[in-house]
Amino acid sequence: MDGKARKNIKIGIEVEIVQKQHQRNGELTEGIVKRILTNSPTHPHGIKVQLETGEVGRVKNLLL
Repeated sequence: MDGKARKNIKIGIEVEIVQKQHQRNGELTEGIVKRILTNSPTHPHGIKVQLETGEVGRVKNLLL
């Protein structure tokens, strides 16, 4: 499953996100979803979330 569909992402699951400042090099940050920030059902670059650590980025992978 990829992070482009909001229905795949639930609060409390582990994901890999790319933060805005890391979009060029593609560095991923792993963490647990605290809040889902994107309201639309899909987004071509990934659903924007906030992790429990406070970091914000777009979901690239779901770690199930």
